[in-house]
Amino acid sequence: MTYTLGFLIAVAIGLTGVGAGTLTTPLLILYLGVPARIAVGTSLIFGAAVKIVTSPVYMARRQVDWRTLGYMLAGGVPGVLIGVFLLRGLDGRTITGVIGATIVVVAAFNLIRPAPEHRHDRTRWLAAVALPIGTEVGFSSAGAGALGGLSLLSMTKLSPAAVVGTDLVFGLVLSLIGGGVNAAAGTVNTAILTQLLVGGIPGSLLGAYLAGKIPSKQLRAGLSGAMALLGANLFYKAFL
Repeated sequence: MTYTLGFLIAVAIGLTGVGAGTLTTPLLILYLGVPARIAVGTSLIFGAAVKIVTSPVYMARRQVDWRTLGYMLAGGVPGVLIGVFLLRGLDGRTITGVIGATIVVVAAFNLIRPAPEHRHDRTRWLAAVALPIGTEVGFSSAGAGALGGLSLLSMTKLSPAAVVGTDLVFGLVLSLIGGGVNAAAGTVNTAILTQLLVGGIPGSLLGAYLAGKIPSKQLRAGLSGAMALLGANLFYKAFL
């Protein structure tokens, strides 16, 4: 089952840039019984590994805007370190509940797509927006794909493909930092991570190959529905 989960999640990441934390973390907690703190650390490293495979495809297509990425990392990197620090100060039940609520919110935002004629270039403000996104990624492993992508769509003139590519590299850097800190602290399940990667590596390649060939609107709607259900389930498990 873990191999299949890794494959399906990686396909979603390769196609849309969304799913590394918003799908992996709740699935690890709900279906594999992984403690919340370890699920976050494992999810971050899995997301980083998948994006290492997927990102070069977008780089080769020149679908990564490095200037925009620089603004995002200026806020996202300190944010992810803050998030990892916050994670260590809470008990498992609270972490589970907050992750659940966060994923429901992220799923809702993932459905928002600004109309092209209403987009303005506010790239210089991306650092301020990326700070709380990074904090959320460090705490819950969720948000880099959905919220980062939404920020790029709302605040830049990038094409949809460049939004996905730039957001993938943004999420890669945050996942490497957050996952590295968690690995150093021992909050990673290496056995489950290995199984996820065995399924995830081919899944990420397939997702990157299919990007642009499958209607993204319908795919995002389906992913958002799944994320919302998983997040609500986590919240229910923690507090009700």
